[in-house]
Amino acid sequence: MNSPMLLKWKSHVALYSFVVLALTSYAQVETPELSPRCNFTQTVGLTEIALDYSRPSKRGRIVFGNIVPYDKIWRLGANKNSTIHISEDVYFGKDTVYQGKYALFAIPGEQSWELIFYDETSNWGTPDTWNEAKVVCRLKSNVISLKSPLETMTISIDDIGIKSANLNIKWDQVSVSYPFELDTKSQVVKSIESVMSGPSASDYYKSAKYYLVEGLDAKKALVWIAKAIEMRGTSAYWMTRVQAELYASLGKYPEAIESAELSLESAKKSDSQRYIAMNEKSIIEWKKKK
Repeated sequence: MNSPMLLKWKSHVALYSFVVLALTSYAQVETPELSPRCNFTQTVGLTEIALDYSRPSKRGRIVFGNIVPYDKIWRLGANKNSTIHISEDVYFGKDTVYQGKYALFAIPGEQSWELIFYDETSNWGTPDTWNEAKVVCRLKSNVISLKSPLETMTISIDDIGIKSANLNIKWDQVSVSYPFELDTKSQVVKSIESVMSGPSASDYYKSAKYYLVEGLDAKKALVWIAKAIEMRGTSAYWMTRVQAELYASLGKYPEAIESAELSLESAKKSDSQRYIAMNEKSIIEWKKKK
């Protein structure tokens, strides 16, 4: 027969065993990645280029022609696909890689490499079925031998100017480089013209509406919404509606009704039931106050 002391001891042992088992069940052992993930974003001119790839190391092995076979498609790294994301079109000589995100593959050779931009980034390694229709661009580069072996594979963007740079790949004693250019001039000119041309109709509208909602200077907001309507036209019923509300907030009901009627007319043409209902209700109310 178990004594009270023995029963208490058994209950403590059972509780301790349960806690240890629970902790063991949820614990996860962490170990270093042999090919750690690397991601970075480099700005060249006004273009952002983001690279994401895993970096395998040599670890005393012969890399090319051994770990990485010659003349076969390679994932350009380890684990999940290496990817590149460019915010604007990039020009590799006569070849254009358009704005977007791509997987990077390579075909290493003893004398030259082929770099492939592939329009499918969800694969783990090379696709089970290669689809040539998804190849955006193929680029070639001659191999340059490094004087000293590089332990860890490195993809970098170097020799950066305001409209050009080099996409470099290095590992072991191999280096390949893919120079590219950007249409930075057009980007800058577009930015200058946009700023110098002044606010757009949308800018004036958003500013006027903010002033209306926050109860700020209605007279100033009326100047802005008038400019927006002048640029966009009275068919923009959401703009004439704001104009009507601004007039009403100043007690200028005849002008508010006139703007509401313009908004109502355009809203009916666009079958905007919400604006039709708002304007009809406001016109009735404002006519009583006129």
